[in-house]
Amino acid sequence: MRGLSFIDAGASAIRWRFPIAFQIIPLLFLFAIVWFFPESPRWLVKVGREEEARYILGRLRGSQGEDLVRAEAEFRDIQNIAELEKTIAHGNSYLAMLFGYKSGKLHIGRRVQLVIWLQIIQEWVGIAGVTIYAPTIFRIAGFNADKSQWISGLNNIFYMFATLVCVFTLDRIGRRWTLYWGAVAQGIAMFLAGGFSRLGIDATAAGDTAKASQYGAAAASMVFIFTSVFGATWLTVPWLYPAEIFPLAVRARGNAWGVVGWSIGNGWLTLLCPVMFSAIGEKTLYIFAISNVISIPMVWALYPESNQRTLEDMDLLFAADTPWNWDAERTFARLKAENPDLVQGTSRSHSVVDPETGKPLRSNAPALTLDLDTKSTSADDKVAVDHVNSA
Repeated sequence: MRGLSFIDAGASAIRWRFPIAFQIIPLLFLFAIVWFFPESPRWLVKVGREEEARYILGRLRGSQGEDLVRAEAEFRDIQNIAELEKTIAHGNSYLAMLFGYKSGKLHIGRRVQLVIWLQIIQEWVGIAGVTIYAPTIFRIAGFNADKSQWISGLNNIFYMFATLVCVFTLDRIGRRWTLYWGAVAQGIAMFLAGGFSRLGIDATAAGDTAKASQYGAAAASMVFIFTSVFGATWLTVPWLYPAEIFPLAVRARGNAWGVVGWSIGNGWLTLLCPVMFSAIGEKTLYIFAISNVISIPMVWALYPESNQRTLEDMDLLFAADTPWNWDAERTFARLKAENPDLVQGTSRSHSVVDPETGKPLRSNAPALTLDLDTKSTSADDKVAVDHVNSA
């Protein structure tokens, strides 16, 4: 915190102790109120507390008229998939998840790799370096140490407010397009920040303080743009994606694997950044820019869109035998056609009720079977499992 640097000319330990200790206050507040939070309806169904799940869904969706119909339809959807997942013999341990042991066409291992690498790339697009070494970047751009710290603090404030942007855009344009436009803007900002920093350094060396100041301001602006765009895009999706793609039985562990990826990426760059800045200076920003460019085809090829899809849809989306996104979408579309009752009961856009009127679209759905035999041929390579519809 910049203001604490005035205490004992910045030599006091309170400069770093207070920011760390202060964080316990919101944690204590959260600890006090978390006891009043309702349990997840999916978890309640999983452990057999179905009436509680139905009650909570009624409170969330509405308990009268069309709202009650929607809530009951969603409850049936959750029941269906909970029963389906019970029949799937896959390992729930962290090691089994990492290697996809016995997960068949659920491809849990693939999902784990996706969330780990998305978090690693999140750090390599530049935020680890910019957050920790922003004062260094601003000094490279020509600002003195005191002004660099002030600008760095202001940059973090912009970063905080930029996170509000995704509240309005994330569900409108989807996860993939959020990452696309974020990577493009971040890559451009990093290239320009590196270039302006070099021009500022050269101008300083030549004694042209006026131009050095102009180039320094331009470099600082690019860093501000980078952190603002990151807060609106890449900050959010890598944390949201793991919560959306794993089956209920391993959802918590799937999120934990995402944290593992973040720890690898953040720790890796925290150790490497001082070496890179010392060795190549502002050219470090070019490496971050290139990482943004690389992330675009990576997301396009490997990461299926999870927006407007329920947890119940994810098993169908990841049923393809290849990791490519186009195969995932093709397989998902085919399975929707082959198993209309299951998909209609789980998809937001193809529910058992009309989303506008709340009126049922079907009744007395038959028992469903989704074949998950990993040895099946292409003719019967539907997503897999004997499933008894509890509706």
